[in-house]
Amino acid sequence: MSLKDQITEDMKSAMRAKETERLGTIRLLLAAIKQREVDERIVVDDVGIVAIIEKLIKQRKDSITQFDKAGRMDLVNQETNELNILQAYMPAQLSAEEITGIVSKTIADLGASGPQDMGKVIGALKAQFAGKADMGMVSGMVKAALAK
Repeated sequence: MSLKDQITEDMKSAMRAKETERLGTIRLLLAAIKQREVDERIVVDDVGIVAIIEKLIKQRKDSITQFDKAGRMDLVNQETNELNILQAYMPAQLSAEEITGIVSKTIADLGASGPQDMGKVIGALKAQFAGKADMGMVSGMVKAALAK
């Protein structure tokens, strides 16, 4: 079952269970997927859906930060609930040790030796870590490894 089919089935079950908040978040996700399909005239695969979910998660995290600064705890709670629902569709995250091992291996394979090679290393890692790791953290690890 593809990720899109799973999301659609979850929407149906949320409708049956009358889970309005979960239903709203899933509909938002399906709308984002449909928008990308229409805009680019493609059928989005699982990798594309994970990218869309990552974008929505990043938006939720930014919103939570802003609402927290403004003291709007009601909106913080709503965004946090949406964030938790969206994270359920993400692949399992890699541990820091696994990421460090893959980063070290990739640097060795590419023969990268300094900060000037960071773009090449990040480009090679981006496909491997799609949805499985926070690229900000990966970037920091690459930077630290290349600085040695």
